Order: sequence, then C-alpha cells, then structure tokens
Amino acid sequence: MDDDDGDEGMTDLRSCAQTTSRRQMLNQAGCGFGAIALQAMLASQQASGRETRGMGTPGLPVVTPRAKRIIFVFMQGGPSHVDSFDYKPELIARHNQSIDFTGVRFGDFGKVTQQKLMKPLWRFRPGGDCGRQVSDLFPEIRKHVDDLCFLHGVHTEGVAHGPATLFLHTGATVQVRPSIGSWILYGLGSENSDLPGFVSLQPSDANGGPRNYGNAFLPAIYQGTSIGRSFQPASQMTIEHLKNQTLSQDELQKRFELTRQLNRLQAATDAQNQDESEAVIRNYELAWRMQAQAPEILDISGESETTAALYGIGEKETDEFGRQCLLARRLSESGVRFVQVNYSDQSTNPRWDQHANMPQHAIHARATDKPVAGLLQDLKQRGLLEDTIVWWGGEFGRTPFSQGADGRDHNPRGFTVFLAGGGLRAGFAFGNTDEIGHLAVDGKIHMHDLHATLLHLLGLDHEQLTYQYAGRQFRPTDVYGRVVHDLFA
Repeated sequence: MDDDDGDEGMTDLRSCAQTTSRRQMLNQAGCGFGAIALQAMLASQQASGRETRGMGTPGLPVVTPRAKRIIFVFMQGGPSHVDSFDYKPELIARHNQSIDFTGVRFGDFGKVTQQKLMKPLWRFRPGGDCGRQVSDLFPEIRKHVDDLCFLHGVHTEGVAHGPATLFLHTGATVQVRPSIGSWILYGLGSENSDLPGFVSLQPSDANGGPRNYGNAFLPAIYQGTSIGRSFQPASQMTIEHLKNQTLSQDELQKRFELTRQLNRLQAATDAQNQDESEAVIRNYELAWRMQAQAPEILDISGESETTAALYGIGEKETDEFGRQCLLARRLSESGVRFVQVNYSDQSTNPRWDQHANMPQHAIHARATDKPVAGLLQDLKQRGLLEDTIVWWGGEFGRTPFSQGADGRDHNPRGFTVFLAGGGLRAGFAFGNTDEIGHLAVDGKIHMHDLHATLLHLLGLDHEQLTYQYAGRQFRPTDVYGRVVHDLFA
C-alpha cells in the first residue's frame, strides 16, 4: 500500500473491525507470528523511491559494469599463502635460517627478534596452460588456474582475527560500519525481488559475528540474510517456517493483506522509528514473496548426481562445504546479488588458524578444495562465470617463519587472494611479496583497494557510493582505496 493510500487503508481496517469479531480478528492477525522468525533473517533488497543514494538514481551503476554479482568464499582464520598459492623458491632454499623480524603482534609490536624460516610443507606444481604454481594442498583448484586472477600483494589492517575479519568485511577494525555486501545491495538493489539481495551462508557468531553481514547505519533493509549457522550441519541450512502447510492459499493471502494493513498503520503512527518500521514491513512482504520461489532454490536434492559429485556432496570430507558452494550457485543463478560462503569458526579457534600444527591445513584444504573447484567449473559451464565474480580469501595470511615446531603466526603484511570471472584477467598473477613471502612489495593491494576494485567491476564508483550519517558522508572505502585497473581483461 502506498503512503497516499492511507485513508483507504483506514477505511479497510474500520470495515474489517465492523464485520469481524474480536476472536476472528486475533485469529487473522496471528499470521504475523509465523513470520517473526523470518523477520530477523530476511532483509528486503529493493530501494524505495523516497531513499536517496550517493550514486544518484537508485539501482543504476555510474560506470560500465563487468559483472552482476559476487560469490565470496571466505576462508576464516588465515590460510597460509606460502603453503598454497605464493611459490617462493628462496624460502625453500633458506629453510631453517634465522632472520630479523619486526613484530606486529601485541607484546612483540615494533620489537626486532630472530625467527627461523620454515619452507612450505607441501610441494608446488604448475597448473594449466599459464603454468601458475599451486601447492598440493589444492590439487583441484590447480586445474582451474587458467580461469583465476591471483593477487599476491594483498595487505590489510588488524593482526588478530576479530579486527582483521571486521576490516575484511566492513573496512574498519573497530567502528561499526556497513559490510561490503550491504553497500553493494544499497548501490545496486537485487536482481530478483522475490529473494534477498545479500545472503551469508553458515556465518560464525565469533570474530565480528552479525556485523560481518550487517547494515550498520545504512537503512535496515540492506542487512544481509543469514542462512544456517557455522555450528550447524549444512544439511540444516535452510529458512525455517517458510511455508505454511496448514492453510489454503486464499486464507494465507487474506492474512497477509491484513498484516500489511496493520503494519502500515503502525508505521504511520511511529515516525521516530520509521527505518525500523519500514524494514519490518519489507521483511514481511519479502517473506510472503519468497514462499513461491525460495523453498525450491534452497532444496538442492533436485540437482543431478553428476552435479552433486562435482561439489563433493556425499563424500565425508567435502559434503558440508560442497552443499554451501552448490547453494551459492543456485542463489546467484536466481538473482541474489552477493552471496558469502563461510568456511568459518566452529569453536573458539578459526579453522585455518594453525599456530602450532600446520599439517592441519591439509584437513581444511581437503574440505574446501573440491567444492570450490566444482563451483568454478559449474559456473563456467552454465555461462555464469562471465558476469559472476568469485572471490576467495581469508582475513590475512601467515608468516614464512615457524611458530613453535611447525606452526605459523598471523601475517597481515602480505598474502594472496584469488578472483575469477566478471571481467577479470584469467590465468594472471598481479603483485608480489618479497623473496620469502613476508611483505607485499610489488603491486600492493590494500583491502580498501580490493573493495574499490570489486565495486568498480559491478559498476559502482566507491568514491560516489555514499550515505550521510552523523553529519558526514560515509563511503565503503572511507577516505582510501583505488581501483586496480591492471586486473581487468
């Protein structure tokens, strides 16, 4: 119902009150209770005509877009770049040598200490026609290097998981800022009005928790929709109470219409909480529309055996993450603008955080290698990789020297991220760390630069994508960031 239909809405409600008993009224109004569980999970993705965005016309890019959507494969905990994608012969040659290292962590910050170098625990081999070196940690991803764009000079802020994870998602270590997915949804809207525009699969409650997919000071309708939790099996990754199996479609429609009128009436009398009220209304309406499409999309059982096998579904080591990656493809194919696939915390320790036992990297690599490779292949064979960006990476990398007998510490000073699809150069590597993989020295890409570049690929100018809050214009990259045009095909 539009705002200028308020009188008509009041008439409808008075008429309803005159012809409906109190018991019937409560029975009908009870339809809202079933949607309360959805309310916190679902955020509408359509911008209203009353909203003003920094981009000017809502939903329209200001630069020519090369991609329409992003799938972010988040490797929580900091996978070791020197053991996976950043081949350093000098590190192998200097194994067990001691070097002077300036500390970046807590009590060691700024102190120069001697640390012993540790060579990669896995052998590197060339892959594809481009010959990019990938270690035996990721043999399946190695088969797809001709489609990948490696960024070897990435650096970031934050030396602990919490601040660095927040910075990866929001561009700030301590401030409450919108997540990059919320900015994208704010700038572009969704491709499908019947689905959320921003979804986070199996997110963790730790190291930023909901702030990693939160809207912060952006209107509440731009919050990400979480599906599942990191501590739950992926087989339970769904939205509960999405369908009412006990009522007819006609009864559901009547209840929905009454709920919508009640919500509009409440919003009209609650000017102080207009943002929250509008978000609630849009949540209800999105939940209603989702009933027709979401159940089928969330149900992966209809996929062929060949497709399921491609993602490693049905195999003990890969079933969990394979289900996430396949659902990410289904959501993206259906018009979800930003999907985050989380390989994240299941306890107090992030999965890739091996300070004293680097061989455990193999466990996590086996769980994710085949599903990610399957996602790349599936997107490509469906023609979706052309306008979909796949972004793989963690909050930082790991040091080239040992911690304990066979562990590695956090390294925000230089690490590797890879991208694929969406107008990016394929079979390409940009930037370098130093000869031992410690510091980004060439083609350096700060996390703000990565955000700016991803936004540009979607058609958004990170300097013009702004929102006024607390007396200033905020943008996703704060006052930093540059677009790395060398990455574009």
